[in-house]
Amino acid sequence: MSIWTRITEALAALAKGEGLAALFAGKAAPDRSVAFTIAVIALGAKMAKADGQVTRDEVAAFREVFTIPPGEEANAARVFNLARQDVAGFEVYARRIRRMFEGEEKVLIDLLEGLFHIAVADGEYHPNEDAFLQQVAEALGLGDRCFRAMRSRYVTDAPRDPYDVLGVTEETPLPAIREAWKQAVRDSHPDRMLARGVPAEAVKLAERRLIAVNAAWDEISRARAA
Repeated sequence: MSIWTRITEALAALAKGEGLAALFAGKAAPDRSVAFTIAVIALGAKMAKADGQVTRDEVAAFREVFTIPPGEEANAARVFNLARQDVAGFEVYARRIRRMFEGEEKVLIDLLEGLFHIAVADGEYHPNEDAFLQQVAEALGLGDRCFRAMRSRYVTDAPRDPYDVLGVTEETPLPAIREAWKQAVRDSHPDRMLARGVPAEAVKLAERRLIAVNAAWDEISRARAA
């Protein structure tokens, strides 16, 4: 059964007049992959309001992460439109998703990364998108360091700190930094991402992450050796 079929079933469980946010509450919450995909679409729809428009590039970026087979476009569009029409603010989605994945920060990081991928797809990073993503990160319970590290990977002219990328500080001993780098590489492995509930299509996000963590380790290790 495809993920889009499962999404259709999840939408069918909504009572008349219920918004998408209701999917992330209660015992009837969808499975992890479905919840993750719906969350990216829903928050992506909310983010589209941040800069006032949805561009073809942003739609294409979503398709890069989530392959939509022929015949399933209507289901994806329905999720997007439901989120756009929902009176619930993005904070409601983010907080309910945080509760759904409580104690599983890496899933929430994967989700935020998907949103960054879509935000910069049109070649611009609007100040309103920056404010939106920072608030989403806060609502998801992710620290400012995580937000800054991700922004540095996706936004060309954003400040970049290799220590932020690896989640360490300048005072952290080199062996501990090396272990943080190795852990970041392990966490980006497709098998681990799939085990976290990230749909198979979304593991493509790991490619940019791996480039960033390897570059950060290289920069820090070279500087420490100098």
